[in-house]
Amino acid sequence: MKAVTIITGASSGLGREFALQLARRAASNPPPAGQTREIWLLARRKELLEGLEGEIRAIPGAPEPRSFPSNLSGKEGLAAFTGILASENSSAGEGLRIETLVNNAGFGTYGPFADTDLARQLDMIDLNVYALTGICHAALPFLGKGSRIINVASLASFAPLGNFAVYGATKAYVLSFSLALAAELADSGVFVSALCPGPVDTEFAAVASNGARKKVVDGKSPRAVVAHCLRQADRGRRIALMAPKWKIKAFLSRFVGRYAFARHTYLHEKRPSAPLQG
Repeated sequence: MKAVTIITGASSGLGREFALQLARRAASNPPPAGQTREIWLLARRKELLEGLEGEIRAIPGAPEPRSFPSNLSGKEGLAAFTGILASENSSAGEGLRIETLVNNAGFGTYGPFADTDLARQLDMIDLNVYALTGICHAALPFLGKGSRIINVASLASFAPLGNFAVYGATKAYVLSFSLALAAELADSGVFVSALCPGPVDTEFAAVASNGARKKVVDGKSPRAVVAHCLRQADRGRRIALMAPKWKIKAFLSRFVGRYAFARHTYLHEKRPSAPLQG
């Protein structure tokens, strides 16, 4: 039996941290006799994945890292993922078991909906929603008691956001879907949780703003956010919110009208964005 941990969007930011921290955890918990372990790294940027492989191999006792450079977006991306699972399962001898699946691949786009590129918004839905949903479904036959899924949602999932409309909607889907899936899989012993971070010090802002904003304000450390998420999962918490400010905002969202929240953020929380090139 081959036991695997799968991280999508593993090349940087939260995905990279999940890969490193899960590799260290696995190194301190050797697999049972007759079982091998691997950690699969999926993202578009091959060179960054190869660098991450080297970091994982430097961890004594860590699972063997394997890179699968892939664009997971849409039907083609899902087909690529299911193809990887089918091929690896057929060559695994006694079969494949997914210990942890981290659905981290995703991106955002700043700006009012009318002013943002439609193709970019639709690509966001294809990755943040379509791919995540399909990957969860494709993984189901390989999950068992003790397996877990961590879907990366956002603090933006708790209320609609002006100037961030499509991204917030995709992450609201991820949170809702994750909790429903957690309820459906609970009797099988498969644990599902959602990570809902606010600003984190990653490439996210630079991508969302097309380079107009290099970093988010008061961005938290990816290392701290991932460590907190894994601790919460260990405790059976299905939503991970690290910073007290994030917890307060999520709680208060229950008492503020959804339209009022969207209108306020549209008027008072502008997000910088440069035009797409090409």
